[in-house]
Amino acid sequence: MTNPEMVEEQPQLRRVMGPGLLLLFVVGDILGTGVYALTGQVAKEVGGAAWLPFLVAFLVATVTAFSYLELVTKYPQAAGAALYAHKAFGIHFVTFLVAFIVMCSGITSASTASRFFAANFFTGLHLDWGKAGVVVLALLFMALIAAVNFRGVSESVKLNVFLTFIEITGLALVILVGLWAFTGGSADIDFSRVVAFDTPSDKGVFLAVSTATSLAFFAMVGFEDSVNMAEETKDPVRIFPKMLLTGLGIAGLVYVVVSIVAVALVPVGVLAGSETPLVEVVKAGAPGLPIETILPFISMFAVSNTALINMLMASRLIYGMARQRVLPPVLGSVHPRRLTPWVAILFTTLIAFGLIFYVSAFANSSAIAVLGGTTSLLLLAVFAVVNIAVLVLRRDLREKGTHFKTPTVLPVIGFIASTYLVLPFSGRPAQQYILAGILIAIGIVLFGITTIINRRLGISSKAQIDPTHLTDAP
Repeated sequence: MTNPEMVEEQPQLRRVMGPGLLLLFVVGDILGTGVYALTGQVAKEVGGAAWLPFLVAFLVATVTAFSYLELVTKYPQAAGAALYAHKAFGIHFVTFLVAFIVMCSGITSASTASRFFAANFFTGLHLDWGKAGVVVLALLFMALIAAVNFRGVSESVKLNVFLTFIEITGLALVILVGLWAFTGGSADIDFSRVVAFDTPSDKGVFLAVSTATSLAFFAMVGFEDSVNMAEETKDPVRIFPKMLLTGLGIAGLVYVVVSIVAVALVPVGVLAGSETPLVEVVKAGAPGLPIETILPFISMFAVSNTALINMLMASRLIYGMARQRVLPPVLGSVHPRRLTPWVAILFTTLIAFGLIFYVSAFANSSAIAVLGGTTSLLLLAVFAVVNIAVLVLRRDLREKGTHFKTPTVLPVIGFIASTYLVLPFSGRPAQQYILAGILIAIGIVLFGITTIINRRLGISSKAQIDPTHLTDAP
């Protein structure tokens, strides 16, 4: 258990993020691989009404964001869902499990980005090296992300700012192409597709929308990372609610507009069959213009941001859990020269390698869809826990005052919606449960090994995780 006196002696993080920086962080963290990679797979489930699952995913994310807002303004510490689960339930294993699942979601998200990066590389250069070539390049991409991560946080953050600008530019180009096509371009536009449902024969409209929403939700994740910036935000109680909800609204609007543009310009079958759907959109909307040549490369840089942020987060969580003695201590090793958690970086990169190999060899549908769907599955499970935690923590009267308070009905709706989208009858493919199960099993095994090590070293099994130090990594 961390000594309270020792915690009080520690220096505080500098509060440097005002409203503008926080808004950019939220928007940059949400926009990324999801809409670039999964628009076609969402359209495959529901037909031209691909905007609807993105809209539903936005609403579910927003409801859960209200729960995060109450908790982050009540407990403005950099630990997120693990901290809330710890305060609500006080169970050592539950806190660990929430933190490990968040970490796993980061790795699956980065693996999705790596596959999409490879697909755009070959599209941009007009090469076809088959599935093996895509896998090899995806692995090399993850190795490059690991190298940047190993170099240090300073380099990673600087690169993140540049990549955020690139990903926003790419989506703006797609929207501008759509506007140009709609207002006099030579493209073949069919707005009737936008309201047409074309669902698989074994699914009705409701189940098809559920399945597509569980996939589209991947595009809305990222906002929950912003709560880890609470200790570095100026006046978080006042700033967080406005900026988080504004950021979600901007992202939701962009996704709906992009999906409408996509299905109006490109037949659903073409979108569904492409691993680079937005490239197909600019080809159809602006034929002959250089945009279709440069967009694959813009997309590559854009999804690199997703991979970098998530692998940075995942390695730091692994490091923090090792330092808290809930994972093997070796995972908490710091490189003597670079001062980065090199073993945690290696461990998370190897898991990403395994995921890329696994989906390439065994996935019975799009590898990008399987990895993206697994990410949303893991995070929706965490969101269900957070929505319960906010209600449980209403009994905590120690934190009074001006913190944000969400209407009670919203966490209830958020829990029901998140739980439904996690369960099999939402139409989620079995492959995603298999992947998630494998990852969680790895965590449980490591937790068991660490418990044995702690007992042999005479460390009390009653020692509690201090979630506020899970990401205290160099």
